[in-house]
Amino acid sequence: MTTKDDTSEKLPGEHFERLTENLTKVEELSQRLLQVMSHRTTHNPALDGPNQGLYAKAATAYWNEAMHNPAKLIEQQVAFWSSSVRHFVEAQQALARGKLQAPDDPGPKDRRFVNPMWDNHPYFNFIKQQYLINAKAIEEAVQNVDDLDSGEKRRLTYFSRQIIDMMSPTNFLATNPDALEKALATDGMSLVQGLENLVSDLEANNGELVVKLADEDAFELGRNIATTPGEVVYRNRMMELIQYHPTTEKVHEIPLVVFPPWINKFYILDLKEQNSLIKWITDQGYTLFVVSWINPDDTYTDVGMEDYVSDGYLAALREVKAITGQKQVNAVGYCIAGSTLAMTLALLKKRGDNTIKSATFFTALTDFSDQGEFTPFLSDDFIDGIEQEVKDKGLLPSYIMARTFSFLRSNDLVYSPAIRNYMMGETPPAFDLLYWNGDGANLPARMAVEYLRGLCQNNAFADGGYELFGEKVHLSEVDVPLCSIACETDHIAAWKDCYRGVQQMGGRYKTFIMTQSGHIAGIVNPPSRNKYGHYTNTDLSLDADAWQEAAIFHEGSWWPRWESWLSKRSGKKIEARTPGDADHPSLCPAPGTYVAMKANRRSG
Repeated sequence: MTTKDDTSEKLPGEHFERLTENLTKVEELSQRLLQVMSHRTTHNPALDGPNQGLYAKAATAYWNEAMHNPAKLIEQQVAFWSSSVRHFVEAQQALARGKLQAPDDPGPKDRRFVNPMWDNHPYFNFIKQQYLINAKAIEEAVQNVDDLDSGEKRRLTYFSRQIIDMMSPTNFLATNPDALEKALATDGMSLVQGLENLVSDLEANNGELVVKLADEDAFELGRNIATTPGEVVYRNRMMELIQYHPTTEKVHEIPLVVFPPWINKFYILDLKEQNSLIKWITDQGYTLFVVSWINPDDTYTDVGMEDYVSDGYLAALREVKAITGQKQVNAVGYCIAGSTLAMTLALLKKRGDNTIKSATFFTALTDFSDQGEFTPFLSDDFIDGIEQEVKDKGLLPSYIMARTFSFLRSNDLVYSPAIRNYMMGETPPAFDLLYWNGDGANLPARMAVEYLRGLCQNNAFADGGYELFGEKVHLSEVDVPLCSIACETDHIAAWKDCYRGVQQMGGRYKTFIMTQSGHIAGIVNPPSRNKYGHYTNTDLSLDADAWQEAAIFHEGSWWPRWESWLSKRSGKKIEARTPGDADHPSLCPAPGTYVAMKANRRSG
């Protein structure tokens, strides 16, 4: 005779006891939550949203429209009322007939509502459809506000979208069937684990909520990411200069130096061997140097753009020439580092210095006349808030920039991971790209304000000129042979804006390539994946739309096309160089020490 394992069947009483036991753990976690929130490091409230002036202008414009065109307002309101009342009546009729079921037409599809209960359960379907009705009404109301300038209209559209996304029923436990089902299936343990995740994230960021996107314990720099062999051959207060070991017997004579953005860590170009641009470049026979920027603390408060140029760009160029014995260097700048590379090129032109033989720009903005999706964050009230924030802290904390970028794609980068982590109690995925995304860097106070005011708001580099070391440098002074790579769906550096900047550069030899996908995937696009194609068109006199219409599409990665362009500007082949020289011994292996500095560490 056998007996069933006690765990094979659970009595309802046992379920209730375990549920009660798990929920009592919430009290312990609540104490930790209160502790961390009572010692929370706050930030300027202006960084959380627009001031009341925007909403006041929107309300005034809306009511002015209502006074001059009341029929339009009535039409909008009646449509909303009709949809809401009809929806309610249909639900009531179904109940009256004793049919506790969802309607035959469950409504439009949405990635947030993949659980079948959103379609076939009357309660969840009613909530979903009413949410979509409300969202549509808000969108139409904002769309029909006409008495605002284009910048204010963009801001209003953005922040109204944030309200719509925030109020999604998936973001609340009582109206999220996935979270409720898992809570029952785990006897409440998922809620306990979710609260543990929430408290841990708050504790890790001094009370600021930064949703963890990846399992941080799954990765280690130099072990399973950033593994391409190299040596740190120079270090100063701003950067470490890494020279990578050659993988070919012969290399091009002219070395290549890559300047990654200092907002993030350089290893986005070296996540793993299969998609590492750094490894791929060395495999093509180049002597490659990469700058790894310092992750500044509040002692760097007075560091500005000139410090990045002098102790970053100019220092790297000097040391690369000294190590290789070459008079010229090819350079790459990614994102903000590309913008600054362009300014450095203009400065060198003023000085009669031809150190840089050719320049490549990855998703680099140089003309900020159209601020695109960043318009909401470049108004005076937001920049004023940043100025006050950096005045108080001495730096712009990395989480503020990370949060800004994340809310441009809030459902994917904020709410979905928050639901998984805090409602479902799941461990974030072991995803190297998301790990890198969460490993941000602080910005020095002075540099942040100079960049936001001088370049983004005032567009000084493309307009009157940006002042560097007493010189006015201008976009038109960039005249070396150049290749610009922009990404078709980039929401950070829109390809049309990158293209407009290239058009204004002064050189005769300019190449522009538009790759499919976005700011990261469009650049980290190895040939082995054969995933995203790219477009070329040699006629840069056309406007962006005409350029795209006439462009030729090519299957596969842009990397080989760029390498073919670069090789023509890289000299003859010579014996491969080992990293460093007698004056530049290895200070430590790649990826170095600066890249390991975490953004939440502060001096003192």
